[in-house]
Amino acid sequence: MSNAKRDIIIGLMFITGIAGFISGEFIFSNIFFASAAIYTNMFLSRRTHG
Repeated sequence: MSNAKRDIIIGLMFITGIAGFISGEFIFSNIFFASAAIYTNMFLSRRTHG
């Protein structure tokens, strides 16, 4: 996956998490924030270790 596509996916997850937080869907927003964080960490660990 190219860097632009990866950045777009992470950005959409983050924006969706913010929208969920504002609308009061806290479980929904936490899922998207966590998935964005995990996805970013997986990419960074692959980049530094492999």
